[in-house]
Amino acid sequence: MMTQAHTIRVLLVDDHTVVRSGLSAFFLAFDDLELVGQAAGGEEAIRLCEQVQPDVILMDLVMPGMDGATATRRIRERWPQIHVIALTSFPDEDLVHKAIQAGATSYLLKNIEPDELEAAIRAAAAGRPTLAPEATRALINATGRPAPPGYDLTPREREILALMVQGLTNPEMAAKLDLSISTIKFHVSSVLAKLGVAGRTEAVSLALQHNLVK
Repeated sequence: MMTQAHTIRVLLVDDHTVVRSGLSAFFLAFDDLELVGQAAGGEEAIRLCEQVQPDVILMDLVMPGMDGATATRRIRERWPQIHVIALTSFPDEDLVHKAIQAGATSYLLKNIEPDELEAAIRAAAAGRPTLAPEATRALINATGRPAPPGYDLTPREREILALMVQGLTNPEMAAKLDLSISTIKFHVSSVLAKLGVAGRTEAVSLALQHNLVK
């Protein structure tokens, strides 16, 4: 449960010291995200949950001793109010299933952008899931259904697609987003490739047909 000041208390669990150090520095940029503890493994994470009562846990999955999925399951069984974000380097389908089945709220890869991690932590604290595209693909593959168009677009690419729907040119997008034209061109090309279309007109049509943008 979050404190009265609405500070989100976060526990970091990872067996790599360098990873913990890097993520620790991340929290210094936010007044309302508080790193309340660090653990190098699943057993230590459970002990710390008893002591610090975090709102959100950033949980590595592949660790010696008790792995992240097992720790997640035990924590969620004992403290269901604690939300776990599986944060791993591996987009392995089996890991995705184990983490979600264990009760993880979200599944993210460690190459996530800082602003995306911040948003995922805030979402998890409110009980809202965030899934990396690789995790979404794994869950879709498990059901045997084809992936929906645009499932793997990043937040920035969805923003670019929304501006394409509005009819903005590359220079207009660059001015609006304060990005270089070359960066805009890169994002536009990535959007077209991920949607499997040849041009903007097809991309806009697909976006409207499948409600890919707001």
